[in-house]
Amino acid sequence: MPVRIGYAPGAYDLFHVGHLNILRHARERCDYLIAGVVSDEMCELTKGVRPVIPLAERLEVVRSVRYVDDVYAETTTEKLDAWQDLHFTHIFKGDDWSGTPKGDKLERDFAGVGVEVVYFPYTIHTSSTVLRRALQAISADPPMEATS
Repeated sequence: MPVRIGYAPGAYDLFHVGHLNILRHARERCDYLIAGVVSDEMCELTKGVRPVIPLAERLEVVRSVRYVDDVYAETTTEKLDAWQDLHFTHIFKGDDWSGTPKGDKLERDFAGVGVEVVYFPYTIHTSSTVLRRALQAISADPPMEATS
C-alpha cells in the first residue's frame, strides 16, 4: 500500500481548537502529515489582515502538535507550488471551502496531479477571526475601576 502523505495548509494564527481538529482529523487519514503554515505576507494578501502571531512562531507552535510530522512555510497563493515541493497525496481543508470558487479551483488543480482533496467540518464557534474580534473588543473597552 502506498504511503499517504497529507498536507493541511492554514494560517494557524491564534492557534485554537478548530486548528487542532483539522490536524487531528488529517493525521487520522494519512501516514505522514505536513502542515502548511501560510506566510505573513500571504495572509495579508488573501485575508486582508496580517497575522497576530509572526510566521516563525506559528511554525513552531504547529510543529509542536503531536499530529504533525513536518511543517512547511507557504509563500505563494498557489497550493500546487507546495505540492511541487512536497509531493503529498492528500490535501485537507475545512468544509467552508467546499462548493466555493476557491474550493472548486483547488479540486480542479489537484485532480490534474492525482491529489485527493478532503474536507473536514469547519469549527463554526471558534476561528481566528472571532478571536481577533474578541481581543479588539476587549482592548477597546475602558478598564474597569477597582472598588474598595
